[in-house]
Amino acid sequence: MMTGGPLTARLPFPPPEAATALLEIEGLEVAFRGEAGEVRVVEEVDLRLAPGRILGLVGESGCGKSITARAIMRLLPEPPARVNARTLRFDGTELLRLPERRMRNVRGNQIAMIFQEPMTSLNPTWPVGYQIEESLKLHTDLGSRARKERVQELLRRVGIGAPERRAAQYPHQLSGGLRQRVMIAMALACAPRLLIADEPTTALDVTVQAQILELMASLRDELGTAILLITHDLGVVAEFCDEVAVMYAGRIVEQAPVGTLFARPSHPYTAGLLAAMPRLDAGRGRLPTIPGSVPPPGRRPTGCPFHPRCPRALERCRAAMPPLAPVAGHDVACWNPVS
Repeated sequence: MMTGGPLTARLPFPPPEAATALLEIEGLEVAFRGEAGEVRVVEEVDLRLAPGRILGLVGESGCGKSITARAIMRLLPEPPARVNARTLRFDGTELLRLPERRMRNVRGNQIAMIFQEPMTSLNPTWPVGYQIEESLKLHTDLGSRARKERVQELLRRVGIGAPERRAAQYPHQLSGGLRQRVMIAMALACAPRLLIADEPTTALDVTVQAQILELMASLRDELGTAILLITHDLGVVAEFCDEVAVMYAGRIVEQAPVGTLFARPSHPYTAGLLAAMPRLDAGRGRLPTIPGSVPPPGRRPTGCPFHPRCPRALERCRAAMPPLAPVAGHDVACWNPVS
């Protein structure tokens, strides 16, 4: 758990049934222009996240999760990227229409991101305390002394002892777990309303993973921060998320409350992922696997992109992409769902 005083005074966040969406995405498409022409990487993605909720975005490597996160933050260079959406709205503001100057005021202030690898995300030539302080200098009116005190408060809050000494250290002098905590402190510097965490526990040992995830859950509980958690670990999703969206080949193929999805997966891809999870009661046999791999952008098949790997594929699946539609109480893009 985090220690120290509150980062900022806030009213309790509303319960999910009363909350309006903080982040609304409809029809998000990301494409990249190359020598062979334009290739679509993310297609027709719809997501909705309310204040104080944790949404897990899961799928195999290469399915477009990180690209989706960077598109929300507007961190993809255009060109070569092209980002379109019917709606990409944060707290009622259309992000794609904001001039870059105004977007910089949103980025790092109201929306913050924890990147997948802190060693490459932190500047190796500056002390970590200075890097956290830069965000405060950009987005607040705090003076130099107050900023330094705030940096130490943030480091304490994310569980880093001796914050004055740690603030003066460089990234290479910290362990992977401490660097990830620094990244979280940097993301929290301005008490954002939305935190995007891209594989925040990658390459960390199991104990540190649990501490980082508990820290993020505490942010939601104490501040009402909405969290978009990008991961391939369904065990993490089951324990920490309220809702989950399953992504395959650049599209959302299933979205549901966590309990519903784990109890009654409808898309064959989701069912395959769940079947491949290690279980204590599974005996000593080999785990089931999904044959094949995610098709790369530019070589995705017509129709449903999962049909070459799907045991339930119909002729219709090869001909047309199914829409994301309600099935068994949640949204599924499948012509022949499991349930």
